Amino acid sequence: MSTTATKKSGPVRTGPGPVDRYFGITAEGSTIPRELRAGFTTFLTMSYILFVNPQVLSGAIDVPNSFVQLLMVTAIAAAFGSIVMGVIARYPFAQAPGMGLNAFFSFTVVQGMGVPWQTALGAVFISGVLFVVLSVIGARKAIVMAIPMSLKLAITAGIGTFLAFLGLRTAGIVVPNEATMVTLGSLGSPTAWVAIVGLLITAVLLQLKVKGAILWGILGSSVIAIVSGAQVFAGGADGGLQAFPGFGDGVVAAPIWPSDLVGALDIAGALGLGVLSVVFTFFFVDFFDATGTLTGLAQRAGYLDEKGDMPRAKTTFSMDGLAAMFGALMGTSTTTAYVESASGIEDGGRTGLTSATTGVLFALSMFLWPLAGAIPGAATAPALILVGAMMMDGIRHIEWDKVSEGVPSFLAIISMPLTFSIANGVSLGVISYCAIKLFTGDGRKVHPILYVVALLLVARYVFLSE
Repeated sequence: MSTTATKKSGPVRTGPGPVDRYFGITAEGSTIPRELRAGFTTFLTMSYILFVNPQVLSGAIDVPNSFVQLLMVTAIAAAFGSIVMGVIARYPFAQAPGMGLNAFFSFTVVQGMGVPWQTALGAVFISGVLFVVLSVIGARKAIVMAIPMSLKLAITAGIGTFLAFLGLRTAGIVVPNEATMVTLGSLGSPTAWVAIVGLLITAVLLQLKVKGAILWGILGSSVIAIVSGAQVFAGGADGGLQAFPGFGDGVVAAPIWPSDLVGALDIAGALGLGVLSVVFTFFFVDFFDATGTLTGLAQRAGYLDEKGDMPRAKTTFSMDGLAAMFGALMGTSTTTAYVESASGIEDGGRTGLTSATTGVLFALSMFLWPLAGAIPGAATAPALILVGAMMMDGIRHIEWDKVSEGVPSFLAIISMPLTFSIANGVSLGVISYCAIKLFTGDGRKVHPILYVVALLLVARYVFLSE
């Protein structure tokens, strides 16, 4: 009696593809479409830097057609930083020239101290070299490991308050006031009402667990602003706002190579004794800004283990330093990790494909940058506010009944938005944590490295204050 083998028909199941395997997408519980969407969301929340960074730096860097050249440099630096972070470190942390650091570069170093912008770029490059060296030898990872979990949770929450403050300010809901420092803006202004409507739409979509809620909220708010003719777009008279001007010259614009900026840095001048304080100020500020941002984002994305360790930390921190070096070579101030990456993380991004996507979009923006003008700040503000709210989740695990844990955590959280600096929040949290523990008999519970860091931070505020 003979038997005939039969084959079952049906779809052939295959394992994850090479892209999935490399980035570990399935292993992180994500999908390629979700990662791509998250990268697009991050790009939309960061795209303002394409216009803001040139505005800030053009006051210090005087070259022909400076705004366009600086825009191109900003796009190139953001593309490189985000791609290497995604492809090499494989984390969803996008990078671009940092706000605050660009202001320090332009107004304090170049205009205030009279340092040539080429020399200031050299200082940024040297600080990037220091970042890489400390990352390779494991110093940055050791510092992160020495920070207690309560401060890690506080740093994440502090970044959330910082993001929310950025969003409220961008929306015109919170405005400056000479008497009270800040106050409520005009809720009837176009910027405010577009942001409020966008906030409501996005919050409802998030509550209903709609996939891509943050992205849809940004796009929906932009459409509302365009259709309604709201004056929320940059480019108005005297630097004001205007209704959407349309794409008069089309949506494609040929990029201009920033020949006057690329390679213009003066490293030898930055090594002079008179500029070393500038080098170390760049180093200190960005070290704790980027370290705090990366730690907070990693905690929010669920990458920190029970000991607070982040896998591939050396590589991650090295890519941060490499991005700073490359940005300086191109002609922009310090390139660093962006807190706005949290928007992509909240949208489901869990791997390096998210930040790599953001980087590719920044590269494409050199050709399609007029499209970025269709996304006003009023449309991205709700994303920052809501992401900020969601980043507060971890503070419930802080031991608030212990003053030595609660007070440093509170200082780290509250000082970030009030001083407009993540670095200041991390610094005040670390310094107060060490001091309170030491003077209450719990000094041995603090990692020795943290004491060294606290002393260096105190020295920075005493001797290298801005």
